[in-house]
Amino acid sequence: MLLRYLNLFLCAVAVILVASPAHAIPEKVPYSGDAKPGTIIVQTGERSLFLVTGKEQALKYTVGVGRSGQQWFGTTRIASKHLKPGWKPPVSLRGKRSPDFYIEGGSPKNPMGAAALVLVDHELAIHGTNNPGSIGGFVSAGCIRMHNKDVMDLYGRVNVGTRV
Repeated sequence: MLLRYLNLFLCAVAVILVASPAHAIPEKVPYSGDAKPGTIIVQTGERSLFLVTGKEQALKYTVGVGRSGQQWFGTTRIASKHLKPGWKPPVSLRGKRSPDFYIEGGSPKNPMGAAALVLVDHELAIHGTNNPGSIGGFVSAGCIRMHNKDVMDLYGRVNVGTRV
C-alpha cells in the first residue's frame, strides 16, 4: 500500500513539473535595422516580435498576429500597461453581445491573458493569451498575441511610451 501511495505521489510531482510554465527565454538574434534600443518591431509575415536591445542585437518572441484583412500596420507607442487585464470587446468584435459585456481579469475565458501593452490610438494591444495553441498563427482581429510567460517577460522590459 505504501508503494502505491509513493508511486501516486511521484506521478503527481511529474505532472506538476511538466504542467508548470517554463521561464521565458526569448531568443537573442542579430538585428541590422535602424530602430533604436528599446523599440518593439512586429514582423507580421514572420509572426515574430523583436525587442531591439542594442547595436545589432534583439530579443525575438514568436507571436500570433491578425488574420488577413485584420492586420495592424504602422508606428505607435505603448499607451498603458496592465497585469491581468479585464476585457471588453471592441465594437467590431462585440456582435450581439450587450455593450456592457465584460470578462474579469484573471478569468481563464479572458482573451487578454496575463498582461497587456495597450497601443496608442487603437483598440489593439500586445497581450498574453490563455490559448497558447494560437501563437505562431494568423489568429487575431489585429492584436499581437504572446505566450503568457513571454508577455510577462516583455512587460518587465518596456515602459509606457515605448515605440512599436
